[in-house]
Amino acid sequence: MIYPSIDKLLNIVESKYELVHIAARRSKEISKTGYLQMPASSYKSAKNIGKALEEVTEGLIEIKRGEK
Repeated sequence: MIYPSIDKLLNIVESKYELVHIAARRSKEISKTGYLQMPASSYKSAKNIGKALEEVTEGLIEIKRGEK
């Protein structure tokens, strides 16, 4: 089973496209700086993209909504 599940993520983020954008930006930031928001041992994923998705699930990434 893939962790975190897409269903759980889509309860936090409005669309799959927004989720991809957020996860990609955070993954690149992790690669560049090496900064993790949780202890490294608490991540289930080995790859940065999985770590970024876990941070979204944990609510560690602030998602700003644009005004319409």
